[in-house]
Amino acid sequence: MANKKLILDLDTGVDDAMAIAYAVAAPNADLVGIVSSYGNVVVEQAAKNSLKILELLGATDVPVYIGESHSEMTDHFDVMPVSAHIHGKNGIGEVDLPEPQRKPEKESGVDFFIEAARKWGKDLTIIPTGPLTNLAAALKKDPEIADLIGNVTLMGGALTVPGNVTPFAEANIQQDAEAANYVFTNKLHDTMVGLDVTLRTLLTKKETQQWRDLGTAAGEKFADIVDYYINIYDEMYPELGGCSLHDPLAVGIACDPSFATTLDIDMVVNSDKEKYGRTIGDTARLSDANPSVSVAIQVEKDRYLATFMEYLTTLFKNNK
Repeated sequence: MANKKLILDLDTGVDDAMAIAYAVAAPNADLVGIVSSYGNVVVEQAAKNSLKILELLGATDVPVYIGESHSEMTDHFDVMPVSAHIHGKNGIGEVDLPEPQRKPEKESGVDFFIEAARKWGKDLTIIPTGPLTNLAAALKKDPEIADLIGNVTLMGGALTVPGNVTPFAEANIQQDAEAANYVFTNKLHDTMVGLDVTLRTLLTKKETQQWRDLGTAAGEKFADIVDYYINIYDEMYPELGGCSLHDPLAVGIACDPSFATTLDIDMVVNSDKEKYGRTIGDTARLSDANPSVSVAIQVEKDRYLATFMEYLTTLFKNNK
């Protein structure tokens, strides 16, 4: 069976960096490109961070594209202070990595989505772990790709738990609720990996010490990056006892759907002021026999963490 063709759509912060590592390491995946978004950092910084991480991992054949710099409903984007605090102002835990040797591709991220959908069709899985602005723009520019793309596995939203930026909204969806609603109500199939499951997958300094003990540059730098994130989690969410693996869990479920138990349900995203960004079932389509969204509501967290550590530790071991 052919490897899944993956495109990551990232606002490259700390957990996005781990998502890149998982996609590079997964034996059944072929990472064919990264599209940059905004959120944890501005879009240009996200592209630079992705290039730096790819170089650290020895994956310099993966092209990086720049996507939209803000939502269609706004004229600019400013990083939220809480995002800069959680991920560091540079997005990767204030860890200093060498300037990348490559530059982003000249083609836009939106056009790359369209080109990739037409090239790989059902073999293609798109994994957005930031706002859904880029994917919505691609679907509007070329609606036919909705029938071509195999799956969209996104990190975002919350169905059975509260949001993390408001009682209703998770951060990625809240950055562009209109785009999220356009994607969720489109006919292409989405798997929503939201806070319902990502809050259950935790990494601690016990695991990052294993990377540090490898004595490789990749292991040491990733330990530094993720330890920064864990320290912030200890400060903001002391009850968790580690950091959540938000974005890499989406990649894990894209590669192996059996990690999650899902609920098939048609979804909408609220765009009214009070509940902006809420991901919720669509009462107008409750009788739909073929819902377009599968929401992850349970996760085999121990098996996932073991797989995550096996993949990343092997990858870091081989990148001295």
